[in-house]
Amino acid sequence: MASPTQRRISLGDFRHEALSETSSTNSECLARARAGDPGFLWVTAERQTSGRGRRGRAWASERGNLYASLLLIEPAPVERLASLPLAIAVAVHQAIRMVLPPGSAPLEVKWPNDILIDRKKTCGILVEGERLDDGRQALVIGIGVNVSVMPDSPLYPVTCLREHGSAVSPEELFAHLFRSMAEVLDIWSEGRGIREIAARWRDVACGIGEKITVNLPDRSISGQFVGIDDNGLLMLKTGAGKMMQIAAGDVFFG
Repeated sequence: MASPTQRRISLGDFRHEALSETSSTNSECLARARAGDPGFLWVTAERQTSGRGRRGRAWASERGNLYASLLLIEPAPVERLASLPLAIAVAVHQAIRMVLPPGSAPLEVKWPNDILIDRKKTCGILVEGERLDDGRQALVIGIGVNVSVMPDSPLYPVTCLREHGSAVSPEELFAHLFRSMAEVLDIWSEGRGIREIAARWRDVACGIGEKITVNLPDRSISGQFVGIDDNGLLMLKTGAGKMMQIAAGDVFFG
């Protein structure tokens, strides 16, 4: 049973603003936060002129794909925020699974939150935060899904939903995402539900038991991907059976 202070999340908590074009849905959400928005706001755009991915990489954002950002205000205590990317990945995976035809290639999550179809990237997720002037913590979840357009990527093989038999529109996919994100954030419960989220993540994870290389800001480390712990940290078995826990990095298979 939820404690008296535990807030349940439902579909009715969320608002949605659909734009034809913007520089970046993440930037739009952060601007709304600075102007006093209370959060639980989705912003979508048909096209972004300055979309971005992790580590400042450009994210091609032509019409035909889904570009969506969710603004959360004070989503959880700081010590629990590290598990949020896993929850986001579970929600996005659930939404995409709903629009792929039966018998499609495997739909999996690459740590921490890239969504792969047949081991090709179809979705990128960027989480950004900012401490506002009034002391509140704003956090924005940016989600870009290749629905019918595949941008070139020198880093990863890429694909789109259309290549796998889905005729879904960005708007239809967003409707599924709107619902799945509300459900999963309620389970995540400001980080209290991380064990359930971690279990769901493991069920759809890509590459557990395989050899991987993790690129960190200052070095690359190879080993066997053992899985994740209940806090969402990647567990990597390196030489001599040493186990490392990694909080952030880019994963490559093989």
